[in-house]
Amino acid sequence: MTWLQLRADARRAEIAEWEDALLAGGAVAVTLEDNADQPLLEPGVGETPLWNLTRITGLYPADTDMARVLRDLPEHLLQTGNTRVEILEDKDWEREWMQHYQPMQFGARLWVCPSWLEPPDPDAVNLMLDPGLAFGTGTHPTTALCLAQLAGMSLDGQTIVDYGCGSGILAVAGLKLGAARALCVDNDPQALAACRDNATRNHIAGEQLTVVLPEGVDQRHWARQAELVIANILAGPLMELSATLVNYLRPGGTLLLSGLLQNQAQALCDHYADRLSIAIVGERDGWVCLRGTLPAS
Repeated sequence: MTWLQLRADARRAEIAEWEDALLAGGAVAVTLEDNADQPLLEPGVGETPLWNLTRITGLYPADTDMARVLRDLPEHLLQTGNTRVEILEDKDWEREWMQHYQPMQFGARLWVCPSWLEPPDPDAVNLMLDPGLAFGTGTHPTTALCLAQLAGMSLDGQTIVDYGCGSGILAVAGLKLGAARALCVDNDPQALAACRDNATRNHIAGEQLTVVLPEGVDQRHWARQAELVIANILAGPLMELSATLVNYLRPGGTLLLSGLLQNQAQALCDHYADRLSIAIVGERDGWVCLRGTLPAS
């Protein structure tokens, strides 16, 4: 089926009015995209962040009278909206998307592969992972930076804590690279479900993986137990959770932090300095990964 889409440039104060007008005109879906390369980081709880300049798109059935739709739009929106109507040819979107998701290599021995493709190197450590609703497939720079670090570590028999685990990709990768057990913590129940699914897909034994909400962690059991603690979240939570994250580490253990931009790194390093020294160990597309070791005594 062929569709029509009406695209317009909207200022933040106009977005709600644009949405209402497009839906009233018969749009079956409305999407918003950044129109000025403006990142949105760390919204507050309950906030709905919006870009200052937004590209808004209404999707319409092919037989829609788009001249009527345009006539019915408020005049002041049309004056600044740079509206354009485009034909959107129907595709097998699932197949189209699958063609663009290919196996990815991290270090010399770790691959992340979608389930519909054969691993390029059957003898490597192959993590089978399909994109889903929980964050973490290896495509984002911060996840890639963490995976590259994991691939270069000796993890045999170790205990890992993955705080803000998302899909569980980092913990599952660590277990497949030789770690003995992992604690996965996330405040999103959907992420925890995805984490369990990915562990099962990768034949991780149930006793190797503990998956819980933050309030469900048995702190007496996990305190000072991990040789490696990973947190791929955002700069604000990395600061707020610093005591929690360090408390999981054994003396001599490694802390791996990502989810922050390069211009945020120094503030994080300074914040953790009284507990352990951390420094940038990787950078990609403006994102960085920090690593440090808790003193042995």
